[in-house]
Amino acid sequence: MPDLTHFAELGLSAQTIAALEAKGFEEPTKIQAACIPLLLKDQVDVIGQAQTGTGKTAAFGLPILEIVDPNAYQVQALILAPTRELAVQNAEEINSLKGNRRLEIAAVYGGASMDLQLRKLRRGVHVVVGTPGRILDHLRRGSLNLEHLKFVVLDEADEMLDMGFVDDIEEVLKQTPVEKRMLCFSATMPAPIKRLAEKFMRNPEFVQIQQDINTSNLTDQIYFEVREGDKFEALTRIIDMEEDFYGLIFCRTKVQCDEIGQKLNARGYDAEPLHGDLSQKQRELILQKMKNRTISIVVATDVAARGIDISDLTHVINYSLPEDPESYIHRVGRTGRAGKKGVAITFVGPREFNRFAFIKKVSKNDIRRESVPEASEIIGIKRARILSKLTEILAEEHDPNDTFLPLAQQLLEDNTPEQVVLTLLNHFYKDELDEAKYKNIGQGGGDREQRRDSRYSEEAGFTRLFIARGRKDGLDKRRLIDYLIEQVGARDQDLQDVSVRDDFSFVSAPLQVAERILQTFSDRSSEGRPLITRAKPDNPNGKNLSGRTRYDDRPARSGRGGYEDRPRGGGGRRSRDDYQPYGRDTHGGEDERSRSDEGSERPYRSEGSSRPHGMYSGSGKGKAFPKSRSNSNGKKW
Repeated sequence: MPDLTHFAELGLSAQTIAALEAKGFEEPTKIQAACIPLLLKDQVDVIGQAQTGTGKTAAFGLPILEIVDPNAYQVQALILAPTRELAVQNAEEINSLKGNRRLEIAAVYGGASMDLQLRKLRRGVHVVVGTPGRILDHLRRGSLNLEHLKFVVLDEADEMLDMGFVDDIEEVLKQTPVEKRMLCFSATMPAPIKRLAEKFMRNPEFVQIQQDINTSNLTDQIYFEVREGDKFEALTRIIDMEEDFYGLIFCRTKVQCDEIGQKLNARGYDAEPLHGDLSQKQRELILQKMKNRTISIVVATDVAARGIDISDLTHVINYSLPEDPESYIHRVGRTGRAGKKGVAITFVGPREFNRFAFIKKVSKNDIRRESVPEASEIIGIKRARILSKLTEILAEEHDPNDTFLPLAQQLLEDNTPEQVVLTLLNHFYKDELDEAKYKNIGQGGGDREQRRDSRYSEEAGFTRLFIARGRKDGLDKRRLIDYLIEQVGARDQDLQDVSVRDDFSFVSAPLQVAERILQTFSDRSSEGRPLITRAKPDNPNGKNLSGRTRYDDRPARSGRGGYEDRPRGGGGRRSRDDYQPYGRDTHGGEDERSRSDEGSERPYRSEGSSRPHGMYSGSGKGKAFPKSRSNSNGKKW
């Protein structure tokens, strides 16, 4: 392959070179340098293999623009793409490269107005870019004529086959002229693509571009060992570490995309979910907002993100581990492009290490392990950022006749400089430096005992509370937290280590918040006892072998055999609670577990729901917990 380092050396016309220069392109990528001369000089079919983000669109788009006759208003090139987003993106890219040529390029895909597409096709177009399903619709309607076709292109062919389009593709190809040229571009070359090539292509030239490494040298690849329940907290810390985070977050399911998007919005981040349940108009709006920097985060599934090309991403976050090495490479390849550095971070859960090791081995990438940033580290970075920004502003020259000068002098006359500055900082930065808003995170890995003991750090000033209500009374973690917030004005982050059992619950709170809770519920009795009391240590020193405080399950009481009669401890594995970032409840060893509870815990939301189960019956000093369904004894709480 000749070493062609400038577009002018590829045989392109001056008109095309001018269009490329206007877009700031000077040097072709490897796939462009290999394919463009081949397609311009020889009447051959081409199979091009190169990773996503290597410039494949221009590799086939530029020769098509050179060869298509602008005077003949007939469909001369058909480009098939796996997704609507990629179809639109390809059409826009080719349209931007045509210069002053009078060529009509149409994007044809499902979810958009059929009438508009029909009108455009009737007026006459030169190049059609579309998804296989909608192209077939037009062929069956007779609204798309391929009689004069010179090129048919399969872009991201492996993705189209993965999405089940092979039958549609074959049906489309059968309706194309025999003499047309066929181009097939793909990141991978599985057997079905080879069979398709043998069936429909004529002695194709095979162009394979090997990257220097499987992902860009400009992409810093990191992984964190983190439990499922801790992932969101880890994500927010990563975002807060960067002043200008601009990233794509990959999740496995649509439900998870929605959930993470909602949680990010609730924490004040500009984020949108992107998945297959959104209308085409919604998807296009989200992508436009991302490109305009109206939002800085898109949370997407692999399928929804296929074909999306967002420039200058600083981060790609694998919130859910990719299913295979190729998916990992596709995801990570979206950052560290065009000479700009990027960061790819993968969350790996305790049960995912075998799959992650396989991904790492096959992709041949150097992915280093790091620890999730500590809250204190993030606060330090934020503090330095604020100081730097304010110092920069103070260093600017100020007009001595500034209209704010009298006001500033008045403030300093009435207050000390420290009071003025402190008040302004508190007003403008509010809780930016509040370390309490970052919840505790347990690092994944290590043996079971280490993982259990690292789960809950018994922080100084926290009090463990016992609540004489549990799941049998209709209580769950979210209802307990929300009700305490409503009754005593606590913050969500004040209520830690929440543990809900069949008949009782535990929660830890800072000393002052715990005192408010105890005072508020002091006259709300349950069988002659306060509804909420301090949990009691189970030995004189209040410590177990791990050094953590252990608590008795609950104070003994009569009428139900006492708690000593219940069997305790004993193995088992709990289902995770996605809402609570601490995952399985293991605080205090086996004293906060009973065999009857094992595996019975459930998330507070049903899948796809954004509201907690149940409603509250009101608040106020005279009411106990909200009424709910009857428990096993027919009583209400």
